[in-house]
Amino acid sequence: MSKYLDPKADLTFKKVFGEHLNLVLSLLNALLPLPEGMEIKTVEYLSPENIPENPGKKYSIVDVYCTDNYNRHFIVEMQSYWNTEFFSRTLFNATSMYAKQLEKGKSFGELKDVYALCLVNDVKAFPEYGNEYIQEYYLTNKNHTGDIHTDLSMVFIILPNYTPQNRAEKKMHDLWLRFLTEIDENTDDADPELLANEETCEALQIVRRSAFTPGELLTYNQYWLDISTEKSAMERERREGREEGREEGLAEGIEKGRAESRKETAIAMLKECMPIELVAKISKLSVDEVLKLKETLSI
Repeated sequence: MSKYLDPKADLTFKKVFGEHLNLVLSLLNALLPLPEGMEIKTVEYLSPENIPENPGKKYSIVDVYCTDNYNRHFIVEMQSYWNTEFFSRTLFNATSMYAKQLEKGKSFGELKDVYALCLVNDVKAFPEYGNEYIQEYYLTNKNHTGDIHTDLSMVFIILPNYTPQNRAEKKMHDLWLRFLTEIDENTDDADPELLANEETCEALQIVRRSAFTPGELLTYNQYWLDISTEKSAMERERREGREEGREEGLAEGIEKGRAESRKETAIAMLKECMPIELVAKISKLSVDEVLKLKETLSI
C-alpha cells in the first residue's frame, strides 16, 4: 500500500494549508510575487463566512482564505480541472473580497491588496501560452505597461507544466511545486530534498496515508471519483463540439463518465489490495462487478 496521499485533493490540500499557518505562510511567500521588503511575516485564517458566494461549478471552491501582518488578503485555490468559467470566477472572488473590506463609513484608502493564488492541475489551462507554467495578472495602464498596480493580483500556476529546477534564489518556490507535483499515491519514498526541508517535511507527514481515518479515506477517494466524472463529461462535450452542452446530452455524458470513473477507482483500489466490500462501497459498483474486475487484473 502506498505511503502518501495526493496533496492536490480537496481534503489533503486543506489539511496541509488550511490547518497549518506556518505552511500556508511559506507557500504564499514562495509562490507570490510580493514586493521586495513586503514578505509575509505572520498570517491568520479568516472565517469561511467572509468568502463570497461562488457562481462556479462544483469542486471549484476557495480552499484557504487568510490575511497577513499588512492586512493584505489572500485566496488560495486548488483547481483539479480547467473550464472556461474558471478565470472569470477567480476574478469575481478576488474583486468581491476587495470590495468586502470597505465597511460603512470607511475610506477607500483603507482598502488593502488582494492576492488570488490559483494552483491548476490541468494542462488545458491557458493553451494559448504553450508550456508556460505561471501566468500573472495585475491592473496595468494599457499605454504605459510599466504602470502596474498590485491592488488586485491573480497568479495562476499550471502544475503539469512545471519542470523541477535547482535554484538557490527560489528554493522554496521549487520545493513547494515539487511537493505538489511529485507526491501522490504512487510515492513510497519522498525525495531527500523534500524531507530535508522543514516545511515540506512537515507537509509530507500530514499527507501520510496512515494519518487519515477510514472515513477520511472514503472522502478522499470519493473526491477523485467525482473529479473523474466531471472531467469525463467535459471532455466528451468538447469532442462532440458541444462544450456548453444541452442538458440532455450533458446528463448522458456525466452518466457515461461515472461508469468509467467507477471502474478506474475500483481498479486503483484493487491494486492497493483493499477489501472487496470497501472497493464496492467507494466505487459504487456491485460486489460481482468488482470481482470480475479483479479477475481481469489477475490480482
